[in-house]
Amino acid sequence: MKNNLLFIVFFLGVFTSFSQTIEKQQINKVITEWHKAAADANFDAYFGKMTKDAVFIGTDASENWQNKDFKEYCKPYFDNGKAWSFTAIERNVYNKDKDIAWFDELLETQMGICRGSGIVKKVNGQWKIAHYVLSITIPNEKIKEVIVLKKEEKMTLKNK
Repeated sequence: MKNNLLFIVFFLGVFTSFSQTIEKQQINKVITEWHKAAADANFDAYFGKMTKDAVFIGTDASENWQNKDFKEYCKPYFDNGKAWSFTAIERNVYNKDKDIAWFDELLETQMGICRGSGIVKKVNGQWKIAHYVLSITIPNEKIKEVIVLKKEEKMTLKNK
């Protein structure tokens, strides 16, 4: 009886680990296809990978896009055949829940190396991006120069 119980516990552990690996592969695929859809300026494919209430946080302080507004902002770029091209250098996916996972990624972009992070959610059996944050990475040795620029930006915003 003890051996059967140990076998069941071992089997469940292996199955859970295998299942999480499959989920992570599916999540990776969705995020990679999402980035490719932007690079290909495929509006429907890009927004088809996002939830209806998705949020996209861009690099500018003003960019807290709700899905509807983000679509309106992006449409002209996609229509002109030039959206953006992000290629993952590395990505970490974390999923402890069957319907929600989160990730972070280091990206090669037209802005240089950036960091992306987000939340994916299973909707009708499909992983979709629910929340995404894009950040420009700044080498620590350059941060003082950036702080000066940001102070100038703050002054400009106050004068508006």
